[in-house]
Amino acid sequence: MKRIWAPWRLEYVRQPVKKGCFLCRILKESDDRANLLVKRGELVSVVLNRYPYNNGHVMVFPNRHVPDIKSLTPEEKVAMMAVVDETIEVLLRALRPDGFNIGANLGRVAGAGLVGHLHFHVVPRWNGDTNFMPVVSETKVVSQSLLELWEQLYPVFASQAGKCRGSRRNHRKTRRK
Repeated sequence: MKRIWAPWRLEYVRQPVKKGCFLCRILKESDDRANLLVKRGELVSVVLNRYPYNNGHVMVFPNRHVPDIKSLTPEEKVAMMAVVDETIEVLLRALRPDGFNIGANLGRVAGAGLVGHLHFHVVPRWNGDTNFMPVVSETKVVSQSLLELWEQLYPVFASQAGKCRGSRRNHRKTRRK
């Protein structure tokens, strides 16, 4: 049996399971920190993933409850890509990763844990971020608490409002500062 000491998760595990779409629920609530919502946009928002594949793993999602890309309005499609781009810039500024995995799991068979509300995963990656733990013990270690990460990303998203530059060259310049 594999065990990793993570006492901060006990509070989350003890919470009662809430019914319905958790993305819609957190948009209706006002405590962005408790819900790990780092960006509340007009059409699209960003939340930390409670089960991250890597430190900084976030989900970008439309505020409207839609199951797939074809259900988005043209404005929502543009906003989704703009917020994915903004998220990359924020993560580059705050965490300085070397690359990213970006994707959506469309349908349960594709691995979607939340089938009814479209969302894109943005996962920062670093050179050497795969170590012996996943290879030998099929276990991933995430070294930063979610609330600490929220405290780090929230102000960066707030400072980015309306500043999304949209080019990879700018991403590299931001990273080197």
